[in-house]
Amino acid sequence: MAITNGYCSLADVKASLRITDTVDDALIENSINAASRMIDQYCNRYFYSGQAGEVRYFKANDAYNCWIDDCQTITEVRTAQSNPITYNQIWASTDFQTVPANTFANGAYQPITGLIAVYNYFFPTWQESNLVKVTGTFGWPSVPEPIKFATIIQASRLFKRLESPLGVAGVSDIGIMRVGSNIDGDVAQLINPFRLLRTGA
Repeated sequence: MAITNGYCSLADVKASLRITDTVDDALIENSINAASRMIDQYCNRYFYSGQAGEVRYFKANDAYNCWIDDCQTITEVRTAQSNPITYNQIWASTDFQTVPANTFANGAYQPITGLIAVYNYFFPTWQESNLVKVTGTFGWPSVPEPIKFATIIQASRLFKRLESPLGVAGVSDIGIMRVGSNIDGDVAQLINPFRLLRTGA
């Protein structure tokens, strides 16, 4: 099978496993896909790039703040001002600020994750609906190195897991060695700084 939005390559994992033949390529690709989606789920975000000009809809937190999906660039913001819903209010670039204010901080890239109303308009909150329309390029421009390395580790672990289908890795002098079910500890340490945690609305 092919790798879809994977965070490392087939060659990366084969090198880590010291595999030089092609017998298990399909299984390794499957492991890469699974590891990549595990990291997405753990971090509550994904690290591949979407298409330019994509349209998404969001519910504002309050009149001044609106969380959005990870975004690289924003080309247009519109809000609905009436019911039935039509997104007829176009915001100028001076009407909102992006959060975080800087896309590069402490030597690392940070995507846009929110909007703040600062000038002419407020975000509508009069209905339990997605009244904010954002057009832009969502996702990340490139996979961060820690995410790539974490994917190599987790994909290698998943592939080797096939050697212990019953959860037993072997037997030693101290007894049965079982395979843990949680995400790899080193993987968690690598990806924890990228974990998106939100509270409130």
